[in-house]
This record gives sequence, C-alpha cells and structure tokens, in this order.
Amino acid sequence: MHLRHQIVALAIVPLIIAILTITAFITWQSATLVQTSIDTFERNMLKAKETELLNLTNLALSAIAEVYQSAGENDDAAKEEVQRILTSLDYGQDGYFFVYDYNGNNVVHPRQTFRPGHNWLNLVDPDGDRVIANLIEKAEAGGGLHQYKWEKPSTGEMADKLSFAVGLDKWRWMIGTGVYLDDVFAQTAAAKADLRDNIRRTFLIVMLIAVPSVLIVFATGLWITLHERRMADGKLKQLTQRIVDAQEEERMRLARELHDGISQNLIGVRYVLDLASRKVSAKGEEAGMAIDRGIEALNGAIKEVRNLSHQLRPRMLDDLGLTAALTSLGEQFTERTGIETRIESTSREVLNPEANTALYRIAQEALTNVERHSGATKVEISIWSTKGRVRMTISDDGIGFDESSRRNGSRSGGLGLRNMQERLAHFGGVLLAKSTGEGTVLTAMLPKSANLGKIISREAA
Repeated sequence: MHLRHQIVALAIVPLIIAILTITAFITWQSATLVQTSIDTFERNMLKAKETELLNLTNLALSAIAEVYQSAGENDDAAKEEVQRILTSLDYGQDGYFFVYDYNGNNVVHPRQTFRPGHNWLNLVDPDGDRVIANLIEKAEAGGGLHQYKWEKPSTGEMADKLSFAVGLDKWRWMIGTGVYLDDVFAQTAAAKADLRDNIRRTFLIVMLIAVPSVLIVFATGLWITLHERRMADGKLKQLTQRIVDAQEEERMRLARELHDGISQNLIGVRYVLDLASRKVSAKGEEAGMAIDRGIEALNGAIKEVRNLSHQLRPRMLDDLGLTAALTSLGEQFTERTGIETRIESTSREVLNPEANTALYRIAQEALTNVERHSGATKVEISIWSTKGRVRMTISDDGIGFDESSRRNGSRSGGLGLRNMQERLAHFGGVLLAKSTGEGTVLTAMLPKSANLGKIISREAA
C-alpha cells in the first residue's frame, strides 16, 4: 500500500469506526429505553387487569352476599339462587363468572355448559398447568391471582388468561372470574414492532448521513492526493526540463569554447608546424618526417575536437535549422558506421528552438541505439506535419527489441526511450515506439504549442 493510500485509510477508518460505534450505542440505548417503556406499559396493563378482576369479584360477592349470608351449609335453594345470579352476571362474550367446589366439580360455567356436574380437578392447560387445582388452592388460601391458558369464547382459540379466585368456605365453593391477556400482549407486540421500525429507521438515517460523509471525506482526500501528486509531477517535469536546459547551455558553452578557443589554437599550431616542415625539409629528411607525423597527429586532434564540439552542440542547428543539422548528423553517422541514412523533411511548421533541440537529441539518441544494438543496414528519418502538428519518424531495418526492454527504457534496458519521452513531455508531446523482428519505428509527436509560425518552403535531403 502506497503512503497516500495509508494516509487516506488512516483518515477514513477511524471515522467509520466512530460512526459505527456511535450508531451501535444509539441503537442499544434506544432499544433499552423503549424496551423499558414497553415493560412498564405491560406491567401497568396487567396491574389494571388485576384491579379490574378484584372489582368484578367484589361486585359478584356483593350480588350474592344477602343470599349466601342467610343460607346454611346445605341450603340447596340458596345455592341454586346463587348459581342463577352468577350465571346472569356476565360482561361481554369473554367475561363471565365460574364456580367449582373444592373437590374440583364444576358448579357454574355460563360459556361451557358441558362442564357443570363433572370433575375437572386434574385438568391441565397446554403448558401443563393444573388450572382448577391451582385456582382452588388460591381460593382456600383466602383468594389470589393465577395465570394460565384457556379457550377464549369469542375466537375458540387458546389464549393467556388471568383469573382471580376467592372461596365461599361455608359451601366449600371457589368462585372466580378472569380476563384474557391477548390484547395486552398484542399491544406490547405492536410496541415492539414499532421499536424495531424506529431502530431500523434510525439506523437508515444515520447511514444516509454517515455514508455520504465518509464518501465526501474519501473523495476530498483522494482529490487532495491527486492534486498534490499532479503538482509534484509538474514540479518534477519543470526540474527535469531545467536540467535538460542546463545541459544544453553547458554543451553550447563547451562547444563554443572548443570551436573558438582550443580548436583555433590547434589550427595555429598546425600552421606553425607546416611552416617549420617547409623550412627544414631541405636540411634533413628525418626532421621533416617527424614534423609531418606531428602535423598528422595534430590534424587528428583537431578533427576530434571538431567532432566533440559538433556532438555537444551543432552550430548548424542554431544557424541553419533542424533539417540541415539532421542531414549533417546523418552524413557523419553514415561515414562513421557505414549504415545508409536518409533524411526527408516536408514539414512547413517552424518550431521554437527548444523543440528543435529536443527532436535533434531524440534523433541523436536513436542513431546511437541503432549503431549499438540494432544491426541495421538502413535508417530513415522523416519530418512532416499534420494539421499544424510536427511529427518525426525514425525507422530502421534492425532486429528490434522486446516489450520488457521497452518498459525499461531502451533496447539495452537503459534510459534512452525514457529520456526521449521526457523531452517530448515538456512540450505536451508523446513518443510512440513499435518494434518487431523486421525493424523499429519511433514516432515523436509535438503539439501546435511547440510551433513559432510557418515558412514558405523547407528543403529536403
């Protein structure tokens, strides 16, 4: 992972962790708060049901109090009157009173008429609760509440029921009534569903805020990174161009010094030796031969200085232009290597001096690569323009190079092609390279911004 990616990750990851932590905490806190409220609501509902049962039971006891208190233990008439009263005291389809004796025999049941006269002491509900036995136990203990499952008359389905049972000890009866709790549980279930919806909605809102925020931070970091990288690349290109310009200026200075200074001195020395050779030729053949050898060595030195000066900065490039400089370069290349070189220019565009220098150096580097690596017998350099954009193609019939070497920068894996590309990149140009076993073609393309203007004609060589 690159440093800029690490920086972006260090900026994004803590933000994501913080958002997730806050969201989880808010969700947990909301769920806890709502669950507490639901539990409180359920307890209050059950408490209200208990109060309602106590009031209903007291109402029933008040209704039968006069008959019960004046009756004896075996007063059948009083018992029948009490049964009639309790049977008539219903309050809705699911609200009624029931009576069992302490042995488990049903005495009154307005909704299930099959129960009176039968013993139900061992009756159990779907949860295994001994309903009648537990209710009788509550009645014998002075009265109490008991929750169990019982068939709901209005639906015919089993439902949770809360009953209050109290005893008529003189007759050994248990009288009770109950309320079904499914409406309570339905309300709490609805509240829990609302809780889940609220939590889901809260989480969605947080995500709708958090995700765009993270994306904005990420995009901002990425934009800053790319912007800084673009600025760094621009500064690097400027630095590279300054180095290239400095090299060209130094080469120009050295070439001028070699041509105007050392070269002229060597020529003067050669003239002096020529004169000395003529004067001593009559006196001694050996002296003349020595002077001739000195002259020959001096001529070689002069030639080397001129070649070096031309390679550093050809005067012809500044004086006569790119085509003439390339023609001279090709002639010297052919003379030195024996490789046929052809220069052709049809471009009508005038390039600025820096662009001329860049194309000349590209051609110089390409010819060096041809000489060292290609094994070619023919090289062709063509310059033309398309829609005002100057193009230069350098082609040979050598052995070419593979893609891996190309990625490294030159045939030998050096920096040749990369240097060419950097020279063109300064002007916004590009370099295309195509190499096969039958040869290599390099195409340098410059934009219109590298031009100065147009001329009437251009010589071809």
